[in-house]
Amino acid sequence: MIISSSKPFEEVLASLKGIDNIFVIGCNVCAARLRLGGEPEVLAMCDKLKTSGKNVVGWIIPTAACSIRSSAALIEKNPAILKADAILVMACGSGTSVVSRLVKVPVYPSNNTDSLGGRSGEEVLPHLCAMCGACNIQDFGGICPKANCPKGLLNGPCGGSVSGKCEVDPEKDCAWELIYRQLENTGRLELLEKIIEPRSYSFI
Repeated sequence: MIISSSKPFEEVLASLKGIDNIFVIGCNVCAARLRLGGEPEVLAMCDKLKTSGKNVVGWIIPTAACSIRSSAALIEKNPAILKADAILVMACGSGTSVVSRLVKVPVYPSNNTDSLGGRSGEEVLPHLCAMCGACNIQDFGGICPKANCPKGLLNGPCGGSVSGKCEVDPEKDCAWELIYRQLENTGRLELLEKIIEPRSYSFI
């Protein structure tokens, strides 16, 4: 699940300066689950844009903004997209990128893409994965320190946590506290003695 957050409406409006006819595209998967791009949010955005003097020519909510087949599929859902001077995409960066490949007008995001997360029951779990392309969470009890530790430490805690909370973000549990507990619960504390080499970014 891609974790996104809404840009301030003032920022969205500023990016659309000088553009009159806008078409809005939501996403019925991740953005909808996060209440950032489902039908209620798309309709609310359309109302805000209209109140701000913009002409909203139409809107659609594809199943997933990141997997739209073609420009023809967009037109089939709502031909009014052909009247747009710009597209506002209420999805993650991937969805915005896909839409931009399919249309011939500028495309703007209404959301910031923060991380790859998940969902457990009714709880949204942000920052589960940093999408680094070199996954080794088996060494950390299934908890990624690259995504969960603000310092990205791969070899133990920084020593600055207080009562199990991160010194950078006191509202957040220390990632290494969580890793320790998970390794302890699964009988694998010896992994804490393993030295994790820095990732090589060499293209050689």
